[in-house]
Amino acid sequence: MSEYDFDLFVIGAGSGGVRASRMAAANGMRVAVAEDRYMGGTCVNVGCVPKKLFVYGSGYSESFEDAGAYGWDAGKAASFDWAILRDNTAKEVARLNGIYRNLLGNSGVTVINGRAILAGRHEVRVGEDIYTAERILVATGGWPVVPEFPGSELAITSNEVFSLEAFPQRILVVGGGYIAVEFAGIFAGLGAETYLSYRRDLFLRGFDKDVRTFTRDEMTKKRVQLRFNHNVTAIDKQADGSLLVRDDSGDTLVVDAVLFATGRKPNTRGLGLEKLGVVLHKDGTIGVDDNFRSSVTSIYALGDVTGGPELTPVALAEAMALVKHWKTGKTAEIDYNNIPTAVFCQPNIGTVGLTEEEARQAGISVEVYKSDFRAMRHTVSGRDERTLMKLVVDKSTDKVVGVHMVGADAGEIIQGIAVAMKAGATKSVFDQTIGIHPTAAEEFVTMRTPVST
Repeated sequence: MSEYDFDLFVIGAGSGGVRASRMAAANGMRVAVAEDRYMGGTCVNVGCVPKKLFVYGSGYSESFEDAGAYGWDAGKAASFDWAILRDNTAKEVARLNGIYRNLLGNSGVTVINGRAILAGRHEVRVGEDIYTAERILVATGGWPVVPEFPGSELAITSNEVFSLEAFPQRILVVGGGYIAVEFAGIFAGLGAETYLSYRRDLFLRGFDKDVRTFTRDEMTKKRVQLRFNHNVTAIDKQADGSLLVRDDSGDTLVVDAVLFATGRKPNTRGLGLEKLGVVLHKDGTIGVDDNFRSSVTSIYALGDVTGGPELTPVALAEAMALVKHWKTGKTAEIDYNNIPTAVFCQPNIGTVGLTEEEARQAGISVEVYKSDFRAMRHTVSGRDERTLMKLVVDKSTDKVVGVHMVGADAGEIIQGIAVAMKAGATKSVFDQTIGIHPTAAEEFVTMRTPVST
């Protein structure tokens, strides 16, 4: 009989925590998972899933506008009902919550509702109860951050935006990352007067420069009012409930909501990590080794809380690698190279591999192929939306080291190309591949002349 209540106690039932729990239980471990908020974590509840559903909802306005060119007569002007989108999305999230809970239960995992706190190297407290475990896994993810300034408490984050009581007819989104860019597109598509504020001269830092500038131009076409080199300094609530936003130049803007998407921090506060001597980095992330073990040998961590790529599939991969390590004793193997990612703005961004700037900084002899065109559907609709595709090639080896796209379904297209990238595809392999016609994706295998070297 083990001296512990559980072989593994997981704190946090997000993507990584749930996957680790289920896999560990499938390998014969006695597992418990504690969650104090909702099953599925950020992705299911206030991230990937509801956001993507809102993106779908926001795209219908253009579809209705374009339908006439294809012979469809809607008969009357389309109208949008915020409550329907909000509530139907909430129903889907609730359904997924139930699925996650059932998956854990059916796997033999003990689910404990409540805030878990580390009480010792092998002890976890949830409420008044103490549980012991041979191993403890921290998978608590991240949490939105709003900087402090006068009136900052009036701002909302991605945690609250999906459940707003009323639709904001005017909204200011603050931030320059993918979350800010996505929500600016969502609200503009749903019909709100939308502003995007970013403190630097161009958003999406870390993405390819051509992708960033192209996205800027396309978002402007879609009625998102971009304000770069802009800093919000105060928010005042007006008598009618609206918000008066002030910036560092003295200008003001009146909106119905201010959404801050200026970053996330590790959700480690109050877990008791410091008391046990768990090493935390300056940004609050938990320091772990190649096997996701912290400085305290019985405590592990994975996912966003460790400061790696903040992507759900990464947390899932880390969870599988960790459980495999426990089973085999071999080092957890995770390849963080060529991780594909998407930004669900309008139009979408899909990218995998190195940016042109990263490739040049790495000393690679770069050859760049680009295509900028109007997608076929818009040749009839007349919409002034364009698509960008870009290949970054190592001229010395012919290997494709980066693929980037801005356009409809970019994420779907780049996912397939990521497989080729992982397999080490060269430009000649792309050239030899026969395209599917007529599609936008075939452009990736028909670009023959480099635009720069």
